[in-house]
Amino acid sequence: MNDTRKNIPPVIVPAEEIARVKGLGFLRDKTTPDCFNCRVLTVNGKISTEKARIISEAADRFGNGEIAMTTRLTIEIQKIPYKNIDPLIEFLNENGLESGGTGPKVRPIVSCKGTTCTFGLCDTFALSEEIHERFYKGYHNTKLPHKFKIAVGGCPNNCVKPDINDLGIIGQRVPVISKELCKGCKACTVEKACPMNAASLVDGKINIDTDICNNCGRCVEKCPFKVITSYGEGYRIYIGGRWGKKTARGIPLGKVFTSKEELLDTVEKAIILFRDKGIAGERFGDTIHRLGFESVEKELLSK
Repeated sequence: MNDTRKNIPPVIVPAEEIARVKGLGFLRDKTTPDCFNCRVLTVNGKISTEKARIISEAADRFGNGEIAMTTRLTIEIQKIPYKNIDPLIEFLNENGLESGGTGPKVRPIVSCKGTTCTFGLCDTFALSEEIHERFYKGYHNTKLPHKFKIAVGGCPNNCVKPDINDLGIIGQRVPVISKELCKGCKACTVEKACPMNAASLVDGKINIDTDICNNCGRCVEKCPFKVITSYGEGYRIYIGGRWGKKTARGIPLGKVFTSKEELLDTVEKAIILFRDKGIAGERFGDTIHRLGFESVEKELLSK
């Protein structure tokens, strides 16, 4: 464990060094002039027990033996003296871990546990890992007008709040109705299964109000006569959300993506659009507002 640092005068860290190491994922700890907190990336919020042990060892060897969780699923090793930054980076890299997650660029991806959750409609862990590799790492040297946060939620429960990120992805299961199979049961299992009250019998046949339905998939295959099926795994993209001093809910693009490749290509188009048309200091939502949502949507959905 790190020493108690009693009677040791603090090192004066120049402002330019504070800025440089922040870019490496080391944020100055305001309680100690020459100490920093290191953000260790978890890729998708899930790590092995072996990596957890490595992070714990790093906290003992290079910090004060304490670890904190961030709101975006990274792990912070606390109170690292400035002189320990380079040895810590080397130790993490040797063990398959890395620090980072700051600056005007694509930020670490936040994911819910939709892969294993009862309500999850897509494999959020695998999707988030793919987004991490393609966009967090692939665009790591691409400077953007501002930070660009991405969140992946497995269903419309929105536990990870995708719609208040610059770009959010929400798993979808679009119900498909075969009305010719509907028997008009008085005790309709589809109607009872719908938490949004979007399903109801109209003229003796099941109907789903698409203005209310959020594609949660709870109704799919609830009917014993197979009236409700689905297209399978789908995704909705929200753009322009943010949380902080100024808040805004993202706006959904006007389609449900049933192809993961098209989904990822659209995410890439959004990042490139922000890079090319954003103004330094403005968030993606500001860019969308300035250009007009319809114009941005048209560009993102174009082939």
